[in-house]
Amino acid sequence: MRKALIFVALIPLALTGAAYAGIVDDVRDAVSQNNFTLAESEVQTYKSQHGATPECAEAISWIARGALQAQQFDTADRYAKEAQALSVAQLNNRRLDSDPSLATALGASYEVQAQVLAAKGEHARAVTLLQTALRAYGTTSIRPRLQKNLNLLSLVGRPAPVLREDQYLGAQLKPLAESKGSAVLLFFWAHWCGDCKYEAPIITRLRSEYASKGLTVVAPTKLYGYAARGEDATPRTEVAWIDTVRKQFYSGLLDVPVPISKYNFDMYGASTTPTLVVVNRKGAVDLYHPGLMSYDDLRAAIDKALAR
Repeated sequence: MRKALIFVALIPLALTGAAYAGIVDDVRDAVSQNNFTLAESEVQTYKSQHGATPECAEAISWIARGALQAQQFDTADRYAKEAQALSVAQLNNRRLDSDPSLATALGASYEVQAQVLAAKGEHARAVTLLQTALRAYGTTSIRPRLQKNLNLLSLVGRPAPVLREDQYLGAQLKPLAESKGSAVLLFFWAHWCGDCKYEAPIITRLRSEYASKGLTVVAPTKLYGYAARGEDATPRTEVAWIDTVRKQFYSGLLDVPVPISKYNFDMYGASTTPTLVVVNRKGAVDLYHPGLMSYDDLRAAIDKALAR
């Protein structure tokens, strides 16, 4: 059987507000202890009292994600399909993005189902599932998450998607097509992202070691609608805040191109930050990795890309 490629997105509590109160917190606590019996009991009790709310669908999606992490694939698939059914039923009288729990539940349901199929060696079915979901929900907030999972299955070996720069900081972006002959490391980051700040010194070190060998670093980001302390911000204010964060925490990368565009995050499925992508000398993707990477692992990927 093909080895499972399991990626479970953990969404910061501070970014989802009240959606994480009550049933969702209770279920996540139970799942974190691998107590799926308790998690299911919590859901059934909640559902009997409150009905099939978006929070209920999200809680069920966390059971699916926990089962996937535990490689209980049939259980994960069953709960993912239940979360999907509850979410779709909610869409009869509301928009997907009207409730954060609803979007989280539906995005997670597709993520788990696709990864279960991939783990069972049904790669083509997993890709088809995600492509179908993208056609249905490609204009909603779950698009990057769907694209991320599709990229995990199919982006490596393909030409790197084109980058846009609606705005930029640092150096102006050079089209990836003009970078053939060099390797490119794409570092998708966000101004609020602690893991990105942790990854920055690793990327700075690798850049200093490999620039003379043909490595270019590009650091795409996007606007989130808020700035310092989570306060709402105009695009102009947020760009200024991004620049402040960049100068404070990314001092070794100030001269790299920082294209600012939601389009790049959608195309690369960068719903997780950091997301790291290594493009080889021929312009094809060698590595697609949502989340942190160690110096040694990222260095090995760059060595491979430069050797092609």
